[in-house]
Amino acid sequence: MNPFQTLRFALGGLAANKVRSALTMLGVLIGVAAVILLLAVGNGSSQAVKDSIEKLGTNALTVSSGSGFGGGRSGSATGTKPLTVEDARALADPAAAPHIESVAPEVTTSQTALYEGTSHTVGQVVGTYPAYFKASNSKVAKGDYFSADDVLASRKVAVIGSTTAAGLFGTADPVGRKVVLGGTPLTVVGVLAAKGGTGFQDPDDVVVAPLPTVQNAFTGFGSVGQILVEAESAGATAEAQNEITTVLMGRHGIKDPAALDFRVSSQASLLTTQESTNRTFTVLLGAVAAISLLVGGIGITNIMLVTVTERTREIGIRKAIGAPRGVILGQFLAESTLLSLIGGGLGVAAGLIGAHFTIAGIKPVVIPESVVGAFAIAVVIGLFFGGYPANRAASLRPIEALRHE
Repeated sequence: MNPFQTLRFALGGLAANKVRSALTMLGVLIGVAAVILLLAVGNGSSQAVKDSIEKLGTNALTVSSGSGFGGGRSGSATGTKPLTVEDARALADPAAAPHIESVAPEVTTSQTALYEGTSHTVGQVVGTYPAYFKASNSKVAKGDYFSADDVLASRKVAVIGSTTAAGLFGTADPVGRKVVLGGTPLTVVGVLAAKGGTGFQDPDDVVVAPLPTVQNAFTGFGSVGQILVEAESAGATAEAQNEITTVLMGRHGIKDPAALDFRVSSQASLLTTQESTNRTFTVLLGAVAAISLLVGGIGITNIMLVTVTERTREIGIRKAIGAPRGVILGQFLAESTLLSLIGGGLGVAAGLIGAHFTIAGIKPVVIPESVVGAFAIAVVIGLFFGGYPANRAASLRPIEALRHE
């Protein structure tokens, strides 16, 4: 029997049980689509974080409290000193830190903003200095930044993000208008250009105001959450990081470099940590998706075993009139492979279509290798899991098959 006849018989066998064949293909479809989509979500999440980090600029450094990456100790909990505005001023001293261009202490909170009856919950309210805008690569699209005089006078002014502007003002120009943020009226002096990005936190949903204004209204005049430092250039970040460590060790009375109560993060270190985390995340997602493919393969075995049982007399008749073992084996392998081929092809289509939608706030980014790999694995699964039922059919003795009721 030539390959075309084998294929024709296989298609006929699948068409004889359309619903059963469709459900088996659905199992493979879900497995392939899950592999493509879950890996795409992992890749999209990684890309979103990477873009957000890179938008800060290559010469930005972040100083935050705690001894470990992830926040470990706080000053109030362990007796160590939290970061303060005075720490930021010491870092801004050119004599102590000549490789530092600018310093911006930050406090952050979240509040609800109101404008003429419209309410919008702002994801991040930042109290800081004007140097924050340059260090964080934040540019205004309308209006202007607040100034150092605004900080000194604790003026109630703010620069808002594009998402916040759209949520409160729609298409109207926000510049010069007053919003009430957590009970405090603020005059909008500028609107930041959209940074974009995907993920759980919108970088454009932000209100940036002078540090003393936010402290007076919301956080109090205590410690600051972090200090954003801009090095003179991308090549001076290592020197700037050393200067930060030296200055803060002196201010905090620390003599042992292994006992720091603060940490300094550069964009390079954040990217390295993020890439490592993403690899683990992607492997876990791939493992979960692979289980779906395995279940689909088990479904193929189950259905093909049922098919062999139902067609035992047919197999006996064909073997009795001279059909060799290879023909029977080839027919049932062809059927199982067709199930995985068609299911895998539909799964690829479903995965690629699904990747056009935002999932849990993340825009999936398809990995081409995952598409090819998932489809290839689906075909291999069809061959592997269809092998046992096909071999069982080919091993039937004609006399026993003909006696089967």
